[in-house]
Amino acid sequence: IEANVCVTTVPDERLIKLAEIDKPKRVIPTTIEIVDIAGLVKGASKGEGLGNKFLANIRNTNAIIHVLRCFEDGNITHVDGSVDPVRDKGVIDTELQLKDLETVENRIAKVAKQAQTGGDKIAKRQYDILIRYKEALEQGLSARTVELDKEERKVVQDLNLLTDKPVLYLCNVDEKSAVSGNKYTEAVAEAIKDENAEMLIVAAATEADIAELESYEERQMFLEDMGLTESGVSRLIKSAYKLLNLETFFTTGADESRAWTYVRGAKAPQAAGTIHTDFEKGFIRAEVIKYDDYVALGSEKACRDVGKIGIEGKEYIVQDGDIMHFLFNV
Repeated sequence: IEANVCVTTVPDERLIKLAEIDKPKRVIPTTIEIVDIAGLVKGASKGEGLGNKFLANIRNTNAIIHVLRCFEDGNITHVDGSVDPVRDKGVIDTELQLKDLETVENRIAKVAKQAQTGGDKIAKRQYDILIRYKEALEQGLSARTVELDKEERKVVQDLNLLTDKPVLYLCNVDEKSAVSGNKYTEAVAEAIKDENAEMLIVAAATEADIAELESYEERQMFLEDMGLTESGVSRLIKSAYKLLNLETFFTTGADESRAWTYVRGAKAPQAAGTIHTDFEKGFIRAEVIKYDDYVALGSEKACRDVGKIGIEGKEYIVQDGDIMHFLFNV
């Protein structure tokens, strides 16, 4: 009933490799926050059950991981009496779409008059986009299927529509389906093919077994026996990170090897601001080493000696895996 918040570290083999090279006193991975929200029931958009509360919890997130049951087990009952992940997905979609339709219609009522008088250009643009959203939602389509350019998105970003959030469908399967899926995961893949969404297959019961193993080596052996290279939890965290449009840069040295999160496409000053706001305010330049160069040459000094450190200014777009030092003056 209560939303469960989990802050978990993002697995990154690159950080482990940097720590092996620099042998720092501390190794600090970056983190992601995942909120476990109970499932919605039919009628949630109208406040059925704890609908309004759950919808508010969803609205506060940046992306949605939608867990779908894709396994048979007579010992675990299903609220609808049978296993059908596409139907289950449809229940949630409908409730979120109905809530979005309500939001869109309320906004249309507010801006329609301003848009129709012709004097307010922003209201006119907003009205046109709202009508496109309304038409899609009335057809049972999610808001994210409406294609908008950057400028259009700015005009309606305060709507914060539930079905406009990026979605990852997490298919929970039995152990034998963990590698290649089953008829249920195939049905989900077909159902979402036009939806601009990601899908991941995980055997949650098996993940619980893996989590109980004490050593990394035991866990890896278990995974190899199943034909997997990494755990579903690890794949899920990485997929969620990617879904949020996030990437990682690193700082490393004798004191600390650390991963930092930034939004893909950020420029050097914004990345510097994730370390401290003063770094962004007083940004002068960034020294950048490419991860592959650092690993191949084995130290910052070696990179410097052969000219593998780039000096970048305010317009530099940070690349995933960059190792950075910032010069600033406040």
